[in-house]
Amino acid sequence: MVIGSIPEWEDKILLCRRAIEPRKGLWTLPGGFMENGETTTEAAIRETLEEANARIEVGDLYSMYSLPFINQVHLLFRARLLDLDFSPGPESLEVMLFTENEIPWDEIAFRPVKYSLEHYFADRQKGHFGFHMGEIAAPTRSK
Repeated sequence: MVIGSIPEWEDKILLCRRAIEPRKGLWTLPGGFMENGETTTEAAIRETLEEANARIEVGDLYSMYSLPFINQVHLLFRARLLDLDFSPGPESLEVMLFTENEIPWDEIAFRPVKYSLEHYFADRQKGHFGFHMGEIAAPTRSK
């Protein structure tokens, strides 16, 4: 289980630039592997604190993507940043708040994150946040 958050502050979302592989140097939402003995919301809070030194209030589960080719399920929760006191953790090169137009869409590290952000901004424009789920197949390799 990979658990993360979509930390919101006004009209912005907090993203982390990865300091580790896979996808080092690309942007993602704070998240990572759930630990034994913790709940999904505890994992979202811990991962956000570890990767962005950010404190959040966890909201609704927003998206769930199955990635059977790597034996993972990704869960992302909407979350509210409690303050602007954030900074890169050991697994992040930098952390920054982005409006929708500022997000480096071509530099998003993982497909579940990109899809969740696309749904998030579409839902926000509609004025209603739903729950999104899907299955993601292995990337195809071009010859």
